Amino acid sequence: MLDATHRSSLPSRPGVGYKPQHYSAIMADPGPVAWLEIHAENYMGDGGRPIAQLRHLAERFPISVHGVGLSIGGEGDLDPDHLARLKHLVGWLNPASFSEHLAWSTHDAHFFNDLLPLPYNETTLNRVATHIDQVQDMLGRQMLLENPSSYLAFAESTMSETDFLREITARTGCGLLLDVNNVFVSATNLKTSPQAYIDAFPLEAVGEIHLGGHDEDEDETGAPLLIDSHGKAVVDPVWALLDYTLAKSGPKPLLIEWDTDVPEWPVLAAETERAQQALALVMS
Repeated sequence: MLDATHRSSLPSRPGVGYKPQHYSAIMADPGPVAWLEIHAENYMGDGGRPIAQLRHLAERFPISVHGVGLSIGGEGDLDPDHLARLKHLVGWLNPASFSEHLAWSTHDAHFFNDLLPLPYNETTLNRVATHIDQVQDMLGRQMLLENPSSYLAFAESTMSETDFLREITARTGCGLLLDVNNVFVSATNLKTSPQAYIDAFPLEAVGEIHLGGHDEDEDETGAPLLIDSHGKAVVDPVWALLDYTLAKSGPKPLLIEWDTDVPEWPVLAAETERAQQALALVMS
């Protein structure tokens, strides 16, 4: 089992998903933002302005690297070229955290620009555990695995998502990234209780919490259908679910994600102020 420690760590304070258009504002006045998260695939090149800016940011803030392209749940082998580029990035950046999604996005030679769900059974468990072991061995560090947004349930599943995640952590020593918005989206779509999900979640393994916005739609029956879009402010029920979670878990590094229709910096800064207030309730 890998040692989960390294030279830096994420503070139990608000962070934000970094966007280049906010570079000057962040450097001038980050407000309550204490750390930043980047998407790994945006920084796998060898130079240019993105890498130069990232080097400056890393001198001031702990950095979390969030992958979106490994296809941890894919049936095939992990892409060795992608792994090598990831290892190079993690090697020179030495981030405080690396995370990926419990999802798949590849099949044979095809790559799908989406994070697709998995059935929860022994076959999938073995495949995901093997891939996580490969990533952790390659990087020489613990990774975090993020719970997905769900829009349907698989008949092939033989265990709950929380039991699946608990078993993954036991087999591999990985940690978990708890996306509270994903919990709310999945619970609404599958007509389950988000609080019951949090009650069953292995909170002791959580190294980072995410919050983001979602879009509202309806399915063919007229029932609510939520889409994890990362394109809006966090809604009040998700903030309430965060309060419920933090009351059980204690303070954790808390990230605001906003990846589409990205607003001006003051809007994101206001979201991090609210995140700081949520953390203050359990830190006092």
